[in-house]
Amino acid sequence: MSNIQPQGESLKKAIQWVSDQKKNLPEAPVEKLADAAALQFDLSPKDSEFLLRFVKQEIGQ
Repeated sequence: MSNIQPQGESLKKAIQWVSDQKKNLPEAPVEKLADAAALQFDLSPKDSEFLLRFVKQEIGQ
């Protein structure tokens, strides 16, 4: 894992949600999961971009 630490509880929950979803649905594209998490956790555009970059790097496809 990288040293980047997400700020904000919603962002942390979104990252955890994407991680859990990826474990349950390994074939699901991380981009779609990140988009769904951004909507579900009402992330700002900046946080949504961070989420997508983070999950691509850490969780991958």
